[in-house]
Amino acid sequence: MSSENPKKSNLLSEMKDLMRRLHYSIHTENAYCEWVAKYINFHKMQTRETLFIEPEKKVEDYLTYLAVQAKVAASTQNQAFNALIFLYKRLLGQPLKNIEAVRSQKQPSIPIVLTHEEVKQILSLMEGTSELIVKLLYGCGLRISEAVRLRVKDIDYGYKQITVRNGKGMKDRVTPFPEITAPLIQNHLERIKTIHTQDLAAGYGTIYLPYALERKYPNAEKEWIWQYVFPSAKLSIDPRSKDKIIRRHHIDQSTVNKAIKQAVQTLEITKKVSAHTFRHSFATHLLQRGTDIRTIQSLLGHKDLETTMIYTHVLKQGGEGVKSPLDDLYSNALN
Repeated sequence: MSSENPKKSNLLSEMKDLMRRLHYSIHTENAYCEWVAKYINFHKMQTRETLFIEPEKKVEDYLTYLAVQAKVAASTQNQAFNALIFLYKRLLGQPLKNIEAVRSQKQPSIPIVLTHEEVKQILSLMEGTSELIVKLLYGCGLRISEAVRLRVKDIDYGYKQITVRNGKGMKDRVTPFPEITAPLIQNHLERIKTIHTQDLAAGYGTIYLPYALERKYPNAEKEWIWQYVFPSAKLSIDPRSKDKIIRRHHIDQSTVNKAIKQAVQTLEITKKVSAHTFRHSFATHLLQRGTDIRTIQSLLGHKDLETTMIYTHVLKQGGEGVKSPLDDLYSNALN
């Protein structure tokens, strides 16, 4: 076992390589590596050996610090914990045993949901690629990360469905494709195909392929069906390629988020709206139409039905479905 400083590149490089072999997203890869670096800095560890000295106590102390001193949200602490579990179990081969740290408390919250009219108003102020993506967020119940990673082959016009590849939990699922967007998507893809053809002529046009498919299908990385539906406007170096390959990545999520924020501010909607709000609205509006809760669970890709059940609370008009007595007061007066 080497004695290099674990804060330096070796440990994190090994972790990145392992996560790539296991097909973690680049966002998760960066987040986990950042948490491991913070953990090492917190304990001022100078050698790799120190990672193995009382690891449970080290992890407990760090998680407690995050909850008590840093006062991070429960989801943030959980992400840090998952990063450390990955470090010890998958990279170092020494799974953590019982961890008894102070945990951040997750407050139960009901998701923010837009009305049909609010969705329509927001879409009316959007245009271009951002408008198309938001229509799919709402029309298909996609996460924004899933929408920007869609590839041409994932849209099935005949069966009117979209296949979401490697969604949360590394699972595939299908969700309905709104027919009204078909001509818009097809016109959009005609323009994108022209750009792809130009990229190929210029010596580019390759795309990142998951699960080592580029070795299994040597020419697939240039094929049209594998290209992103919503590519970036610029070519850039693929951060995962060791040969610094220049590719056209998918559009950045921030572009869509900015467009949503601008539309919401213009409309003076007082709800806290994000890209994820449209996924919440998709689920809630399906429930209002009478769609079975287990069907919605499948469409959203939720592992547990309990996660999907949160949308049933939104359907209750008023607090816990109770009508305010003030409304009764005045309605009785009118009668």
